[in-house]
Amino acid sequence: MTMSQLEKYQMYIGGKWVDPLSVAWLESDNPYDGKPWALIPRGNEEDANRAVAAAKAAYTSGDWPGMNATSRGALLRRLGDLVARDAERLAAVEVRDNGKLINEMSVQLKYVPQWYYYFGGLADKVEGAVIPTDKANMFNYTRHEPLGVVVAITAWNSPLLLTAYKLAPALAAGNTVVLKPSEYTSASALEFAKLVEEAGFPPGVVNVATGYGREVGEALISHPDVAKVAFTGGSATGKHIYETAASGLKRVTLELGGKSPNIVFEDADLEDAVKGAISGIFAATGQTCVAGSRLLLHERVHDEFVDRLLETAKTARMGDPMDVETQVGPVTTPPQYEKVLNYIDIAKDEGATCVLGGHAAQRPECGDGWFVEPTIFDDVTNDMRIAQEEVFGPVLSVIRFGDEEEAVEIANDVMYGLAAGVWTQNVRRAITMADRLQAGTVWVNTYRAISFMSPFGGYKMSGLGRENGADAIREYLQTKSVWISTASEVPNPFVLR
Repeated sequence: MTMSQLEKYQMYIGGKWVDPLSVAWLESDNPYDGKPWALIPRGNEEDANRAVAAAKAAYTSGDWPGMNATSRGALLRRLGDLVARDAERLAAVEVRDNGKLINEMSVQLKYVPQWYYYFGGLADKVEGAVIPTDKANMFNYTRHEPLGVVVAITAWNSPLLLTAYKLAPALAAGNTVVLKPSEYTSASALEFAKLVEEAGFPPGVVNVATGYGREVGEALISHPDVAKVAFTGGSATGKHIYETAASGLKRVTLELGGKSPNIVFEDADLEDAVKGAISGIFAATGQTCVAGSRLLLHERVHDEFVDRLLETAKTARMGDPMDVETQVGPVTTPPQYEKVLNYIDIAKDEGATCVLGGHAAQRPECGDGWFVEPTIFDDVTNDMRIAQEEVFGPVLSVIRFGDEEEAVEIANDVMYGLAAGVWTQNVRRAITMADRLQAGTVWVNTYRAISFMSPFGGYKMSGLGRENGADAIREYLQTKSVWISTASEVPNPFVLR
């Protein structure tokens, strides 16, 4: 396509569609063929400032601050209806932008409305309390109030799902939001903004500012009028955001990396566990924070399990992510593609045994896109970099263990703690392992199950705070304590009441 043929987007700020002040656009590439298909506004510090100004104005004046919680909830449910109506169209945009499978993204986008329905319903269920204090002639109660302007920064792997994680509770709580999507996958966020406008949200309540992190993202997280930053992405960026936010005493929610163990015991249903291992690492091309990238196998079932795993993994169909028959799509970005291939080389140098894949895909059906063959390394030890560092691609490390104690030791011996899987028929073991694993989510005899109703977040370097469920809305509220004296006269003013 020529530049004039590419889809050209504008930013959504203060209820208006505007060009970037830089008068510059970024090309958004289709990972399947490596070719540009859209132009995304390249924002800068001035664009960030006007987005925050619009959000602050909407928070402090106009219709939004005067709107009661029930009305906010109605708007959120209306937004959910519009996403449901356009789910297939939005899914197709995301596939074109990030290369994930149409089957995966269609399911996601049909599920995303539930976040807006759930938090729309929760908006007017946030209740304070009357405190039975020890003070005579005093009435004390609490109320929960919004924080103000929230900056939501999302990753490129599931843009609108991650947006829902942040936007739905933030708006339900009464905040206003500046959304900053990844520069690699901004198109769906801008398409989504059209639905925000159609739903009837007052101007400035939701804004979308696009561009590079160093040019627009940095200005957003350091802006003095921003009260909170909610981020999903890599740990290095998350740490930087945390440090920057700390200088302004901003609240943060951080959902960062993972190196999740998927643990198979000798009594597991091996057929189900193989499916769980495949789902944990090759679904979404391994581009998910909860990827079960470390497969811990009990030594008694190791050989049989690896044979079964290889038999299934070898049948994985690669190709066009818009084809419903495709099972493994491309890596989303060129830098990530190179990173995955580099980690494969590192694993080979470390002495891990490559039993499947181990190179870029050369299949005709993969065209000119950024494809990596589903890769499995056996004979991995937990001190190898391939077992300690997040690859974020279709690369699996197989590690043996002998008993529960060793499984727990290996599983917890990483800096991350986002998720874990356990495969066993022993109820005692399932409960014990769930207790002992240092992870924010533990799945037993399943993998990659999420819900708008269940809290999600990490231990250790996998992040701070929780998204989803009733816990999430509390991340966007602050508590005020109100004291009212019922005494007939003011007591001694020099004595603490």
